[in-house]
Amino acid sequence: MSNPRCLALSGGVGGAKLALGLMHAMPPAAPLVLANTDDYRTSCENVFACGDMRRGQSLVVWAIREGRQCARSVDEFLMGETLLPR
Repeated sequence: MSNPRCLALSGGVGGAKLALGLMHAMPPAAPLVLANTDDYRTSCENVFACGDMRRGQSLVVWAIREGRQCARSVDEFLMGETLLPR
């Protein structure tokens, strides 16, 4: 059985930008973390981003929605399937 690991980023950009910079996944001058809206994966392997991290400061309802969708994608990534709603 494999032991997949992943990192899910949400919320403020500061600390996560530092972490992604250390992983060479994001240039320091980039304003936001780029992740698609299908499964919230970034260009860095096993790293997901959502909410303010991906979209910038916005309404809390958007952050909650993206957090739930990202959690579904992470669950599917780790477990191979998910029962969480989209």
